[in-house]
Amino acid sequence: MKRTNFIIVAFLIILTACSKKADITPDFEEQNLAPLSVEFDNIVGGRTLTFNNTAVPYTNAKGESFTISLVQYFISNIEVTTTSGQKYTVKQDSSYFLIKGSDKATRFAKVKVPEGDYSQVSFIVGVDSLRSTMPIDKRTGVLDPAANGDHDSGGMYWGWNSGYIFFRFEGNSNVVSNDQLGDPTGKKQFKYHIGFFGGYEVKTINNIRKVTIDLTTAGIAKVRKDRQSNIHLFVDLMKVFNGKNTISIQQNPNVMFGDFSSSVADNFTGLFTHDHTEN
Repeated sequence: MKRTNFIIVAFLIILTACSKKADITPDFEEQNLAPLSVEFDNIVGGRTLTFNNTAVPYTNAKGESFTISLVQYFISNIEVTTTSGQKYTVKQDSSYFLIKGSDKATRFAKVKVPEGDYSQVSFIVGVDSLRSTMPIDKRTGVLDPAANGDHDSGGMYWGWNSGYIFFRFEGNSNVVSNDQLGDPTGKKQFKYHIGFFGGYEVKTINNIRKVTIDLTTAGIAKVRKDRQSNIHLFVDLMKVFNGKNTISIQQNPNVMFGDFSSSVADNFTGLFTHDHTEN
């Protein structure tokens, strides 16, 4: 009798284990991968981004007219979520992109994710602390500190500060006083160079911002191996000024270091809206 009871208990344990195993979704990351791209289409308000357009400048919520001469930003740590709630994070080594407003070829962040229907995409504006503190030989491609020239020539790395510039935005505005920047050229420039990942050994400002986009309204991404799905996002640069925080160029023509840089970073999440998805 005891032997019979033991066999029954053992059978039930095995049956329960099998049942639990059947309920476990197979490792999502091991499924076959298929192409997906996220397109970052820069606009300014309702207008196309054009550089140095002095004939028809842009105007922010403060009534300040301005032109744009440069915009570049890092997108990283892309993650997608299926309509059933499964999440997939793109392998980090394949998840760093530098979007350059002057180079339309860079506007696509092309990755590979498991086949599926995706209702959400998220990403970081900036470079995460883990990668920022890795040895230089682990930071290749767009993350190579020397890849885009030095800071003064449009690079995205502060050599003296050993840190990435997450978002670089420059232009000109008549409201800027040359005395504010000490600019002998009289160009009346404004410069927003936003970085800082929170510090390594000493705590600093953390201007990394995560953006999450709901795709359900304008079209989910149906990722399949036989085609490339493209999530088209508008990036409204006007919201650098007209976002969660309303920012005056005249009062803040040169933002790089200091607490106010976080006021600019707080506007990043409002830059991105989903226009449509091509499947």
